[in-house]
Amino acid sequence: MSEFHALDAKEVLSELKSGYYGLSDEEAERRLIDGGPNELKKEKKESLLGQFINQFKDFLIIILLIAAVVSVAVGEIMDAVVILAIVVINAIIGLVQNYRAEKSLDALKKMISPTARVVRQSKEIKMPTSEIVPGDIILLEAGDKVPADARLLEVLELRADEAALTGESVPVEKNIKKVEKGMDVADRTDMVYSGTVIVYGKARAVVTTTGMDTELGKIASMVQETEKEETPLQKRLEIVGKQLGIMVLGICALVFIIGIIRVGSTPEHVTFMFLAAVSLAVAAIPEGLPAVVTMALALGMQRMAKRHAIVRKLPAVETLGSCDVICSDKTGTFTKNEMTVKSLYIDGRELSVSGSGYETEGRISNGKKEVKLNEIGGLEILLKAGVLCNNASLESGGMGDPTEIALLVLGAKADLYKDGLEAENQRIEEVQFDSERKRMSTVNKEGTKRVVYMKGAAEVVLALCSSILKDGKVVKLTDADKRAISNETCTMAENALRVLGIAYKELTESEDVEKDLVFVGLIGMIDPPREEVREAIKVCKVAGIDIKMVTGDHAITARAIAKDIGLPSGDIVTGEELERMSDEDLRKRVEGITIFARVNPEHKLRIVDALKSNGHIVAMTGDGVNDAPALKKADIGIAMGITGTEVTKEASSMVLTDDNFATIVSAVEEGRGIYDNIKKFIMFLLSCNIGEVLAIFLGILIFPIKETILIPVQILWMNLVTDGAPALALGVDPMSGDVMKRLPRPANDRIFSGLILRNLLLVGFVIAIGTLGVYYMYNPGFEGGTETALKAGTMAFTTMVMFEFVNAFNCRSETESLFKVGFLKNRWLLIAIAASMVMQMTVIYVQPLAKAFGTVPLNLEDWAVVVLVSLSVFVAVELFKLFERRRKN
Repeated sequence: MSEFHALDAKEVLSELKSGYYGLSDEEAERRLIDGGPNELKKEKKESLLGQFINQFKDFLIIILLIAAVVSVAVGEIMDAVVILAIVVINAIIGLVQNYRAEKSLDALKKMISPTARVVRQSKEIKMPTSEIVPGDIILLEAGDKVPADARLLEVLELRADEAALTGESVPVEKNIKKVEKGMDVADRTDMVYSGTVIVYGKARAVVTTTGMDTELGKIASMVQETEKEETPLQKRLEIVGKQLGIMVLGICALVFIIGIIRVGSTPEHVTFMFLAAVSLAVAAIPEGLPAVVTMALALGMQRMAKRHAIVRKLPAVETLGSCDVICSDKTGTFTKNEMTVKSLYIDGRELSVSGSGYETEGRISNGKKEVKLNEIGGLEILLKAGVLCNNASLESGGMGDPTEIALLVLGAKADLYKDGLEAENQRIEEVQFDSERKRMSTVNKEGTKRVVYMKGAAEVVLALCSSILKDGKVVKLTDADKRAISNETCTMAENALRVLGIAYKELTESEDVEKDLVFVGLIGMIDPPREEVREAIKVCKVAGIDIKMVTGDHAITARAIAKDIGLPSGDIVTGEELERMSDEDLRKRVEGITIFARVNPEHKLRIVDALKSNGHIVAMTGDGVNDAPALKKADIGIAMGITGTEVTKEASSMVLTDDNFATIVSAVEEGRGIYDNIKKFIMFLLSCNIGEVLAIFLGILIFPIKETILIPVQILWMNLVTDGAPALALGVDPMSGDVMKRLPRPANDRIFSGLILRNLLLVGFVIAIGTLGVYYMYNPGFEGGTETALKAGTMAFTTMVMFEFVNAFNCRSETESLFKVGFLKNRWLLIAIAASMVMQMTVIYVQPLAKAFGTVPLNLEDWAVVVLVSLSVFVAVELFKLFERRRKN
C-alpha cells in the first residue's frame, strides 16, 4: 500500500485514479463492490443453533431436563415426552423473541449510520459513510467525524482531534505539505484519519483507505469489542428476578417437603412431587422478562423512528418518561429554519424585501417604490458582502446554513450571484464563524485590492466598526449613529426578525482583518414558527414539562418568537448576564427563566448542571460541536439530524430527523407509553405466577389428597400459553389517552409501587382461591385417580388459564376501569388470547394430548362455571381500582 502522506496531492490523485471533482457514480459503485463497505468488521454473531442451545443453559431448565430423565427412569415416559416438548417449544419462543429484538436493534443501527459530504461528478452530496470508497473526494468542517483515512488537498485553518487514535490530547494543525516516508501516524500532518474529529477549519481531501484498511481498522482487527447495553430498568428487573427466584425456590422446596410428608416417600411420589416443585419454579419465575423488555423497547424505538425521533441508546427510552424540562434551540426547532430576508436598513433608510422561502423571485422596495442597486449608496456593497461572506450554495434548492442561503437569495433578487461575484472577487482568506465569536469574515481579492467582508450579530459587528457608509462615502461612526443602529436592531427584533450586521473595509498589508471596519447596514430576516409547535407546547404544559428556549439570537427576537408560539412567560437572561451569575445564583434563578438569549454552547452546560442539581430530568438540544458536552451531561441529549454535526449526534441519546420541537414531545409521549406497557406485562406475569404458586401451595396445605391439584405438565403448559403471546401483546398495548395529562414520573420511581404490590397480591389470592374452589366443587370427596379427580383437575387447570386471560385485560391500566380503557382496542391481545384459547382446547379435546395432560372433555355447563369463576378476578380488580381512585381523590 502506498505511503500517501509522502506523496504530493497530484501524485495521490493519480495513484488513486481520481480527480479534484470526484469519481463518477459508476466507478464508485464498482469500487464499492470490489473493496466492500467502509465499515469495521463486526464480531461474528452467534449462529441460530448456538442461540437455540443457549436457551437450555438456564438453571431451572437444566433441572427440568433432569426431571424428564428421572421420569423416564421411573417409567413415566409420557410425562418425560410432554416435559421435553414444552421445554423445546419454550426454547423456540425464547429464540424467536431474542431474534426479533436483535433484528429490531439492527434496523435502528442502520437508521443512525453516520453520513459524510462527498463530491461525485462535481456535485456535493450527503451519503452514508459506509458507501465511501478510495478515491472519493470528501469535504470536512468543524464538528465532522472523519469517515475514512484521507490525504488533504485543501485546508483552511484545519485542526483535528486525534486523541482517539494517537492519544494526543491537543488538536493537531493540518496542512497539505507532504511529509517523509516512514513517519508515525501522529506526525502525518497532511493526512486525516477515520474516527478522528475536525475541531476547527475546513478541508477537501481524497480518501486513501476505507474499512479495515484504515489505521482505526488495524487497531479494530487486533481488539474487537462488542458493547451490550443494559437499561437501568433491565438491571432493576434482574435484581427483582433474583429476589423473586429465591423466594419462589423457597416455596417450591416447601411444596416438595410438605408434599412428601403428605403423600408419602415412595419413588413414584417423590418423583411426582419433584416434578411438581420444579414445574412450579419454572412457571413462577418470569425468565423471559429481559427478552420481552428488550423487544418492547426496540419496538418502541422503531415507532419513535417513524415519528422522526431516532433513539441511539436504549436507556433514553426509559428516561424520556421522566423528562420534566426540555431546553430547546429556537432556530429550526421551534421555527422552520427557512430564513427569508424581509427588511434592510442602510444609511438611515428602511427597505422591504418581497418573496418567501428560497424562491429568488422578489424585489427590494422603499415604501411602494422598487429600488435599484445604484439608487442607494452602499446597497450593492451590503448585498455583495452577504453573498461573498458566505459558504452556502443555491444548488439543489439550497445547501448550507439557512441564514447564508437567505443572503444568497437576497443577492439573486438583485441579480448578484455567487459564481459571478467570486470569479471577480477571489476569496483568499476566511475567518470562520463560530457561536462564540458570532461573526464571520472573508478576504477577497478585487483586482489589486484586498477587501474584507464581515457579517454577524449586529452588536458584535458594530463594536468592531469605527466608520460608517453614508451616501456611498466612508465617514466617522458617531455615538448618534450607534444609537440609531441599536434602535433599529431592537425594532427589527421586536418584529421577530433575526438581525445581521454587515461591514467591510479595504485592507493594507499589515492591517488587522477584523478591526476598524466600515459599518454598511442591517439585514433582518424571519424564520417563521412551525405550526405544530404551538400545540406541542400546550401538551407540555398539561404534561408538567417545563420548556426553556436556549438561543444565540437577540433577546427581543427570542421574546417575540416565544410569544408567537405560546411559550409561558418568564424571565429572560442573556449570556452576558449568565457570565456574571455564580453557579449557586443560577441554580436559584433557573426555575423562573424561560428564555436564555445570546448564549454560547458553553453556557448550555451550566444550564443543564443548574437544572439537574435541582432534581430535574433534563432534555437538551444541540447541533454544533461545542454542544456535545451539554448533550452528554443532559439526561437526554438531543441532536439535530439535519443541521447537527456528527460529533453532536455521537454525544446524543436521540437524533431528530426533522429538527422539530414537536418531535421531542412525541418522543416523550412514546417513552411514557413504552414504560407503561413494560409495567403492564410485568404486572401481568407476576400476578399470574403468584396465583399459580399460591394455588399449588395452599392446595397441598389444605386438601387431604395425595397429589397436587395441577400436575407438572399442566403447570408448564400454563407457563407456555399465558406467559407467551398475551404478555408480548401487552407490550404493544395502545397508549393511554391520558399519558400526556400526567405529571412526569419521578426518576427514582419504583416499578413495584404500593399500588402494584397490592394489585399483585389481590389477583394472586383471587386466582388461587377461585381455582381451589372449583376443584373442591368438582371433587368434594378428594378422590384420587378417579374420573371425578380427572374432571376436577381439568376444571382447575382450565379455570386458572381463563383467570390469566381475563387478568391480561385487567392489566391494561393500573387504575382506570376496563370499561373506560376499552375491551377491543388492543387487537394483538385479542389475537394472542384467541390463539392461546385454541391451544388450550387442543389439550382438552384432542387425543392423545388430553391423555398426556391428564384432562377430560368439558361440557357447556362446565364452561359456564369456568367463565363465571374466572370473571371474579375482573370484578375484584374493578372494585380495587374504584377504591384506589376514590382514595386518591
